[in-house]
Amino acid sequence: MIVGPVRTTRRNWQLAALLAAVAGILNSVGFVAVALYTSHMTGVTAALADSAVIGEWDVVALAAGAIVAFLAGAMACAVVFNWCRRRELHGRYAAVLAIEAALILLVGLLADRLDTDLAGWRTVLIVVVLCFTMGLQNALITKISGAQIRTTHVTGMITDIGIELGKLGYRSRRDGHDPVRGDRRKLALLTSLVGLFTLGGMVGAAGYLTFGFAVLIPVAVVLLVAAVPPLRADWRARRA
Repeated sequence: MIVGPVRTTRRNWQLAALLAAVAGILNSVGFVAVALYTSHMTGVTAALADSAVIGEWDVVALAAGAIVAFLAGAMACAVVFNWCRRRELHGRYAAVLAIEAALILLVGLLADRLDTDLAGWRTVLIVVVLCFTMGLQNALITKISGAQIRTTHVTGMITDIGIELGKLGYRSRRDGHDPVRGDRRKLALLTSLVGLFTLGGMVGAAGYLTFGFAVLIPVAVVLLVAAVPPLRADWRARRA
């Protein structure tokens, strides 16, 4: 089970690959739809600061809402995970993924139907929900991987790629010190995550331009399918 309670390095990277693609899709959908990268809190914070200086208070309010929503998502992940962990549930990770899937599904089904006369509130609602899901997701993979993997932004991953490339290019001398060795496996995995985030972004942008927010429905279904096995195991154990 990709989100089961028993974790391995392979399962962690499989889940990270899925979530990196999902983050890329949501990030691009958010930008094309409402001109805001909903997974990129560095950019959102910068937009808040810049807009505060030039007096664009509507952008400041939207950016602040995005940051609070992302923070709330991370908090919700911690609450749900620890509630499930204390009850020794198999679905301690799957429950968080199911919540994310449900929220994405709601956006995919309803966002295009919201009253366009309330365009401002529509934008706020979309930003808040998408940022909340990104906070959930980032906190989930952070918890699972022991803070070694992030999937909602690529700054850290590209930094780690650069570090590993530097190690591989370094020529160690025989001077009594441990040789410098790059981790080729880690390099390949990080590169694949960046690639999947990019691919997800392309799919999200093209899909939104073609289908609108309905492009998010298959994303939600995939996440729900991944979350079902551990949740089903808990359901069966409860009924036994």
